[in-house]
Amino acid sequence: MIKVTFPDGNVKEYQEGVTPFDVAKSISEGLSRNVISATANGVTVETTTPLTTDTTLTLHTWDDEAGKKAFWHSSAHVLAQAILKFYPSAKLTIGPAVENGFYYDIDFGDEKFTDADFKKVEDKFMELARQKNEFHLRHTSKAEALDFYKKERNEYKVELIDALADGTITFCDHGDFTDLCRGGHIPNTGLIKAVKITSIAGAYWRGDEKNKQLTRVYAISFPQAKLLTEYLERIEEAKKRDHRKLGKELDLFTFSARVGQGLPLWLPKGTALRRRLEDFLTKAQKRAGYEMVITPHIGAKELYVTSGHFAKYGKDSFQPIHTPEEGEEYLLKPMNCPHHCEIYNSHQWSYRDLPKRYAEFGTVYRYEQSGELHGLTRVRSFTQDDAHLFCTPDQLLEEFENVIDLVKYVFSSLGFSEYTAQVSLRDPNNPDKYIGTDENWEKAESAIVKAAKDKGLKTVVEYGEAAFYGPKLDFMVKDALGRKWQLGTIQVDYNLPERFGLTYTGADNMPHRPVMIHRAPFGSMERFIAILLESTGGVFPLWLTPEQVLVMPISEKFNDYAKKVAEQLEELDVRSRVDYRNEKIGKKIREAEMQKTPFMVIVGEQEEKDGTISVRRHQVGDLGVMTPDALASSINEEVKHSIKQFK
Repeated sequence: MIKVTFPDGNVKEYQEGVTPFDVAKSISEGLSRNVISATANGVTVETTTPLTTDTTLTLHTWDDEAGKKAFWHSSAHVLAQAILKFYPSAKLTIGPAVENGFYYDIDFGDEKFTDADFKKVEDKFMELARQKNEFHLRHTSKAEALDFYKKERNEYKVELIDALADGTITFCDHGDFTDLCRGGHIPNTGLIKAVKITSIAGAYWRGDEKNKQLTRVYAISFPQAKLLTEYLERIEEAKKRDHRKLGKELDLFTFSARVGQGLPLWLPKGTALRRRLEDFLTKAQKRAGYEMVITPHIGAKELYVTSGHFAKYGKDSFQPIHTPEEGEEYLLKPMNCPHHCEIYNSHQWSYRDLPKRYAEFGTVYRYEQSGELHGLTRVRSFTQDDAHLFCTPDQLLEEFENVIDLVKYVFSSLGFSEYTAQVSLRDPNNPDKYIGTDENWEKAESAIVKAAKDKGLKTVVEYGEAAFYGPKLDFMVKDALGRKWQLGTIQVDYNLPERFGLTYTGADNMPHRPVMIHRAPFGSMERFIAILLESTGGVFPLWLTPEQVLVMPISEKFNDYAKKVAEQLEELDVRSRVDYRNEKIGKKIREAEMQKTPFMVIVGEQEEKDGTISVRRHQVGDLGVMTPDALASSINEEVKHSIKQFK
């Protein structure tokens, strides 16, 4: 008999060789019908995999992220199988599941795969899926695997196999199709009821521009046809909400080829929006005991050598800046944390002085490949709402929990109510990716897990997602379209304090090493604003919108009165502007609606005579006639109730 431990801590005994499907069936018939994959002792397995030792087991359905991953990974096999029916000479490379669906990178040789080919491949995919072929994982020797793909003349798979250890190599078979694969599949192809090829793109083999460019075929599949219909409807809505489209329409930001790719230029309205977000967080940080600092946009190369950033990211960063001084090199700042370490180092602190909390809206620079740039979500210059806290080990848990409170405050104030906290830990199989001692990593990881539990956060654990210097708590936020984004992050770091020789004097009058917390509730201002734009469709909360009121005179004769109204509203803390253009009032209203302006104020002869205004609200319509004071009072009252102070 073996013991099976479930996620809730319950333990049951089963006969050795029991499968995850058998376990599901022992729980309920309904679960056995819906289970599509499992995780056994941290490894994704099939529902037919025999369990031979005591096992910690999680059963996955379509409703689980891991279940979707297995579903889409399996679908990638079927996609490759369907493509080979039309392009038998094509060479397969890799086909992983991604956040929304899956892709397969393929070398089509001299043949072309275009949008016109999507339909026939989708039809063949579904024909193959309806055969209900089971997925079977089998072990093979390295020699056999190499021989198989050498006969196929697939140099890509041969290169992958060369890097694998003998005894660890597995193939997956279904129907007449075989692929190199580590496992994690659904029971059979019949569970796939709908598929859509969404796009194609160029992708260099292994992400290296020196290698051959392959064709990346993106697709998504579902266990019900109606789920595909709903997904396509969401995609159409997402196109309308694309932050690049809205940013242009709302006149928030732009890009210039002369300035350079991935370097956003903030226009006046976008700058006003961004400044309000910064002011909002600055006030909350002040109440939480943070001190604002400013650091340069560059730093000596040695600074980032000390921190470890140059060794980890130097090849992917902007190249060093050489000065006229021989041997002197600087880098565009890739991170703010080394600078903050040196600010801490500028004084000698006592344990009574800690914690020290330094915050900065610091602009950093990363050299993203041109093909990966995407509006504001992937840029080469971005500003982090960065802060670094230096505390004693005894203060760590309380400080970490206080940061969680701050992140929750930011999200609730901006309407992000659905989120999951991802506990990002080391990859236990790849220790070379990280710096620092095992002891420090274990302390940091346990502190994050405890803080998340104490705050009652809904959490998931992801191995291999930690930063190179420490574990993280990443907040995965769901937007209005149901998409997930990684926004806020909190990281515990024992390593940079050691690298920079940071100390404080303890109660024993001896030097001690502080613990460092990295923290960014927004993540980056650029990415956060992009997500906020798409989630709200450009209809920002009233407290945040750059322009709350647009005053529109019906003719030039009433420009002076319109100006007087706008000035009166501004004095009452309402952001206002006058549309002085000599255009018909109907056109002004239509354009103000397109600009998502919350309130439109129309003034003419009667309003000037009575000292009143006619008010219209975006997406609502006419609100009638009122005084400027009454409108200002209504707006300020709404703002007051929508944004609370951080406590």
